[in-house]
Amino acid sequence: MNLRRVLPFVLSAALSVAGLAGCGTNVVNPVTGQTERSVMSEADEIAQGKKAHEEVLKEYGVYPDTKLQAYVNDIGQKLAAQSHRANLKWTFTVLDSPEINAFALPGGYVYITRGIMAYLDSEAELAGVIGHEIGHVTARHGAQRATRQQRAGIGVLAATVLGAVLEGAGVGGATDLASQVSQTAAAGYIASYSREQETQADQLGAEYLARNRYNPQNMVDVIQVLKNQESFAAEAAKAEGKAEPSSSGWLASHPANDKRLADIKAYATRYSGQYGDDSRARYLQAVEGMTFGDGREQGVVRGRNFYHEPLGIALTAPNGWKVQNSSSAIALVNGEGTAGLIVRLVPPNAGSTHDEIIRNAVKPVDGRTERRSVNGLSATHFVGTVRNQQGQTGQVRLTLVAGPGNRNYLLQYAAKDAAAMQRASVQMVEAEGSFRELSAADRAAARPWVLKTVSFPRGGFPELARGFPMPELAESRLRLLNGVYGGHAEPKVGQAVKTVR
Repeated sequence: MNLRRVLPFVLSAALSVAGLAGCGTNVVNPVTGQTERSVMSEADEIAQGKKAHEEVLKEYGVYPDTKLQAYVNDIGQKLAAQSHRANLKWTFTVLDSPEINAFALPGGYVYITRGIMAYLDSEAELAGVIGHEIGHVTARHGAQRATRQQRAGIGVLAATVLGAVLEGAGVGGATDLASQVSQTAAAGYIASYSREQETQADQLGAEYLARNRYNPQNMVDVIQVLKNQESFAAEAAKAEGKAEPSSSGWLASHPANDKRLADIKAYATRYSGQYGDDSRARYLQAVEGMTFGDGREQGVVRGRNFYHEPLGIALTAPNGWKVQNSSSAIALVNGEGTAGLIVRLVPPNAGSTHDEIIRNAVKPVDGRTERRSVNGLSATHFVGTVRNQQGQTGQVRLTLVAGPGNRNYLLQYAAKDAAAMQRASVQMVEAEGSFRELSAADRAAARPWVLKTVSFPRGGFPELARGFPMPELAESRLRLLNGVYGGHAEPKVGQAVKTVR
């Protein structure tokens, strides 16, 4: 089901290092010049990176803009040529994801999402992000982590993102429902780099900027982008009456963005010289028309509505509920995050009829079925007992719907407990009843948003916010989008700025 997640980045790259180089061998680190014990030779790095590269492309998809891909690749190749490992065959890819991320795999595979590109303000900042990720590869951070993990008996190497993954408004944190009642939400983990490795990558990013006549101070701007995202997430949570997002899990092991900002500011001052401009105009031209937020292949969320144009389906959440979009399911979730309707695409091999699907995929111990029609689509409702792989039994309530394109969908009622299920039952029926084939109006609403460059108006951000498609905190969002969040001076009237249409 090609419903890409908009939860924080949780890619599980699953690079097995078991059997790599046996107990390890001595390798000279290209950055430090020091000899270190490693389970991965350079050939291993290249082979493992290539293997995981295919999984990354399958999981996220490549953003379908050849000019933008070429633009990013040109910058990456220029930086890599001046790095400590110019000998590698470097690959740079823009992923079709709204997540604010960049990451690298061993062997020279670097990825940047269109999500983070929307919030960068110049080519020099883009170069800073890419330079940071090149630094992880040149300093062999992946191989170092693989070596530590093999010694610990883990034997798994996962891709790691740049700096911080943030639960900005509309990006994540809608509910913990999936982890509480279902296994349908995006799952996985990030094995984080150490604080020392992150700091070293920041410093290498600044060094590679200087080698390519970009001002190293732009690394400061890159970390500020991440810091601003954190601040905006706190502002958005406060506006919704929620607790401020915390840097829990793997994120907590990274240097705090405040400290990263201070460290890179101090480090960047070591460089002096004649640098070119930041190529802001060229960057704005490159991202003009780039998809912003949810994309066509992922399906788009518009308020309480979800539209998936390729699959030809739409859903509407009840009042007070939210839509949570993941790579494997759509969840319409109540405000408390205690109950929801989980919508999944049924694999073709599960059966050709609803009875076969229930028998093969649901595998009930007992239960009853009822034929229904959902907005003219043939449906079957099932209530009964099922047994999980651990042998435990439980009650299940779901509806199978025959959707467009001869695809079947499973709509599962889910809740934290029986009381929550009872309280939400009426809304769950309403949510189920919203499942429909796209109408002409739905297809119009399913069009993704895109970045547009406009002249900054005399009325400032309040005037610009009037045409912004996300009215909640619109002015703050526009400031965030243009790198002037948190008290920075406004652009000059007539200056080119980004907005969303």
